[in-house]
Amino acid sequence: MAVQYKTKPPSDECKWICIYPLYLNSRKTIAQGRRVAKSKAVDSPTAQEIYDILTNAGMKAKIEKKMHPLDPNRDANAQGRVRMSLMLYACEMIPKLKSRQAGGGATSQTTVTGNSSVTGGTGGGGGKANKKKKR
Repeated sequence: MAVQYKTKPPSDECKWICIYPLYLNSRKTIAQGRRVAKSKAVDSPTAQEIYDILTNAGMKAKIEKKMHPLDPNRDANAQGRVRMSLMLYACEMIPKLKSRQAGGGATSQTTVTGNSSVTGGTGGGGGKANKKKKR
């Protein structure tokens, strides 16, 4: 199955990331499955709320009736996970960046300094004489 996963394009739903409401819940600890900072976490989010936010932002998302294994709440209203295509969203948003639309002159202004070639090979990892023998 790993070979099939590697050969599928990023647009395939099996490569989308999963967001469980548990990841964003401020009532959970990190040991219980929360993945964001408590200051940014939300009080009891639902999969439908996450889905609404992502689709409103223009991302492709899909609700699946799945549960996180660490979530002890087996309530039907709290079930669900959201799959979203983050890579495709990044691909769509990068061309819209101001740095991309400005004309692209900023990338040609980088200059190369010759400091690394002047110093030679002295600034690296010591020599063979300073190393200990492995047993």
